[in-house]
Amino acid sequence: MIETYKIVMGKYEEHVAPSLAKVSNYVTRGNDSRLMKSRAKYDLRKYSFTSRIVNIWNSLPNWFVHANTTNTFKNRLDKFWQNQEIIYDFKAQLEGTGSRRNL
Repeated sequence: MIETYKIVMGKYEEHVAPSLAKVSNYVTRGNDSRLMKSRAKYDLRKYSFTSRIVNIWNSLPNWFVHANTTNTFKNRLDKFWQNQEIIYDFKAQLEGTGSRRNL
């Protein structure tokens, strides 16, 4: 997620970072920097970095994504995922980040 934050916020040069297309229409859920999920037919594309992180990134709250610095984002991410099973279980479901009540 930290690398995704750096790519979306433009911390890397454009020709070095993978391209992540942002969603242009706004819905009430998710954050302002939502990413577009592209369809993948083959496993090589389906399990790539740019396909795996979209659902998790889009489920993060808006105040989370718009952190001023990378360290602020890291601290918020640690606090948010403190009680999530995703940290300790490599077989955990990666479709979302779970409950947001523990903030």
